[in-house]
Amino acid sequence: MAGNATSHVSGAKGDTRHQRIAFVLMVAIFALLPLVAYPVFLMKVMCFALFACAFNLLIGFGGLLSFGHAMFLGTAGYVSAHAAKVWGFSPELAILFATGCAALLGLVTGLLAIRRQGIYFAMITLALAQMVYFFYLQAPFTGGEDGIQAVPRGKLFGLFDLGSAAGMYPLVMAIFVGGFLIIWRAVNSPFGQILKAIRENEARATSLGYDVDRYKLLAFVLSATLSGLAGATKALVFQLASLTDVYWTMSGEVVLMTLLGGLGTLFGPVVGAAIIITMQNYLAQIGAWVTVVQGAIFVVCVMAFRRGVVGEIANWLKKPL
Repeated sequence: MAGNATSHVSGAKGDTRHQRIAFVLMVAIFALLPLVAYPVFLMKVMCFALFACAFNLLIGFGGLLSFGHAMFLGTAGYVSAHAAKVWGFSPELAILFATGCAALLGLVTGLLAIRRQGIYFAMITLALAQMVYFFYLQAPFTGGEDGIQAVPRGKLFGLFDLGSAAGMYPLVMAIFVGGFLIIWRAVNSPFGQILKAIRENEARATSLGYDVDRYKLLAFVLSATLSGLAGATKALVFQLASLTDVYWTMSGEVVLMTLLGGLGTLFGPVVGAAIIITMQNYLAQIGAWVTVVQGAIFVVCVMAFRRGVVGEIANWLKKPL
């Protein structure tokens, strides 16, 4: 008994050590890549990586498939852009306010959606997202199909000019790393363990006395909040908020990123987002064929790497990543 307990503790420590090494490596890569790569492209990767990590918290650890997560990304983008351009908010206030709005939307939609399970939950989130999309299409403050353009980045805390890519990059990286650490802490906390229990067997979790709906709602709101954080940051990076970020295809893209990188892994969504954004960036010249290529690569990955890229690597190393 004592030997088994000691072995389990040492294994857990080893798993944490591997995750810390992977985290340090990830941070180092994003810190050094601007020396050889286009900073705006890297900022886009980090925004979508945070979005995918937030989505993965819900589906990978909570077992809840949302087809409407674009509404949180797009809502925060519109609110952040409008607050910065029209109301004159500083960048940090615009991002915080937009993230709060995404959290509120997550609470309202979550209260409606978690009443159902499985495909019904997914369809409710999709329906709610479509309602939000048509609202932004008609709302006067969003600019319709033109979106909100020329959004000022302003000065962080009134001191640091974010007008250049070099000035904006540290802020985006800090937001991404901070959001990732929040997810990491949530996953490795008692809350995360209960989420996994609900994912594996909801009836058993209920029989053990856990308020399953409350935990699912908390996971949904946290995922929506971090998705909003990604959307608010992205709007400032590109100085644009548009209907693209709130359309249902964006919800499909984040599903693809998560599955490609590795469902239920911490670092999988980051890798998946990097792959998808890189493909979109470097295959843009082939036009609409990008989606065809994405589909083909997705099929190959599903056939060859059922656990996703990081999932297969973690299985090979026998260590959770």
